[in-house]
Amino acid sequence: MNPIDVVNQYSDSIDELDEIYANRMSFSLRKALLYHRRFNGAIRKIAELHHYSKINKAGGGLLITGPSGVGKTTILKQYLENFPRENAAQKTIIPVLHIVTPASPTVKSFTEAILLALNDPIAHRGSAEEKTVRIYKLLKGCEVELLLIDEFQHFYYARTAMEFRHITDWLKNMISVSGLAVVLTGLEEAKQVVYTNEQLARRFSSSIHISQFALNNEDDFVEFRAVLKGFQEKLPMAVEAPLRGVNLAICFFIASDGIIDYVRKILEGAVTAAARAGLDMLDLSTYEAGFRLNVWPEVPDKLNPFHPESPLRRLDKFGQPYYQGDKRHAIGSPLARRKVDSIK
Repeated sequence: MNPIDVVNQYSDSIDELDEIYANRMSFSLRKALLYHRRFNGAIRKIAELHHYSKINKAGGGLLITGPSGVGKTTILKQYLENFPRENAAQKTIIPVLHIVTPASPTVKSFTEAILLALNDPIAHRGSAEEKTVRIYKLLKGCEVELLLIDEFQHFYYARTAMEFRHITDWLKNMISVSGLAVVLTGLEEAKQVVYTNEQLARRFSSSIHISQFALNNEDDFVEFRAVLKGFQEKLPMAVEAPLRGVNLAICFFIASDGIIDYVRKILEGAVTAAARAGLDMLDLSTYEAGFRLNVWPEVPDKLNPFHPESPLRRLDKFGQPYYQGDKRHAIGSPLARRKVDSIK
């Protein structure tokens, strides 16, 4: 059975789902790449590091931080697409290796993650020391030039101070021994992990912070409107008014807090809501429904940025989707917290 058949089976208002409805229900903007200054700047910085390391046979480091949803992982995946794996005689050439850091990593779990990325068929076997030896052999054999390590903030949540020390020391040694260029990406805690180790801090002194768009920044607002125009071109149905129109763009800005991933969620939700209602056009009511569906299900009507009576202010109070709270997490490695506190 197809999932859309299940939707059809439990639908109250539509007897049979046609192809158009099915397509709209499955619509996604996840693969829609919309280039902007932050995105372009990060890609260029990675390429410069990669080029320098390759030409000079010397490693180097770049740290990319930013809140969730600003596109850090998308940047890595986009860069990765420029350097696909090649099957050569008796080996696979992997110019750029993308690694996702496991939650609460240990040396053993992190080395396994690297081996999995290297397509090692026995990635789960062996001690941490044995896995490390295989990593060095495979990095050289696969002619890896650049490591992209995503979700690096997970290092901050090592379960004990000892595990935190082991995993950061292991990474420092791996970078030194391999001599590869390395890009780390993650939330703000990633920066705090780097600060705890003098050698990591020196290697990753080059850094980029990818912030969300700011409503009070004219250049940001112009660029945000251009992003909305790009999304509109990829929608499967018409819109009542251009998304980049100033008033509607402000609504989207408030609804997303300037974070592109939330714009995507709202638009996907709006298409779903329109499909359920049998509409052929997106309007304020569908954006309002999309915000409720994919961002804040419990939103009071008047706080919904697409509601006619919305005050159009940031939704950053307690209990609202963009509430920051205390940025200093109560959990995480005790060693990391002590080191960070000593820096402050």
